[in-house]
Amino acid sequence: MAEIFASYGDWFWWILAGVMFVLELLVPAFFFLWFGFAAVATGLVVLVIPMAWQLQGVTFAVLAVVSLVVSRKFFARPATGTDMPNLNQRVQSYVGKSYPLETAISNRRGKVRIHDSNWEVRGPDAPAGTWVKVVSADGATLNVELEADQSNAPA
Repeated sequence: MAEIFASYGDWFWWILAGVMFVLELLVPAFFFLWFGFAAVATGLVVLVIPMAWQLQGVTFAVLAVVSLVVSRKFFARPATGTDMPNLNQRVQSYVGKSYPLETAISNRRGKVRIHDSNWEVRGPDAPAGTWVKVVSADGATLNVELEADQSNAPA
């Protein structure tokens, strides 16, 4: 290791930073970037304060760990919920809503029309036009139950 530092001198950290930045471009993991910044910082410290290669390595290691911890803190995805939890989950957005049967439920199978699509439903047998409430979804099949009061069903 001493030979590498002796042959490249202070340029070692700038070369290492370049290698880390290129690795970040090749493997976009948002990981090598912080090692590159640590190498640049180590190179700047070595320009100001000459030190032995062992101390340079320790400086780089400390700066790399600090930069990783700081980056995880500031760039981590927030764990908060969203105001649109069913975005891109159209079937889940139908749960809890009521719709009239397009096709009668026979042998526990029928269809409802929601907007411009027909959806297969599973539930108790009922004639076409009966209002059903979606209670859950199983893939592209909606599980329904009969609306309690057909006279108050949504229009």
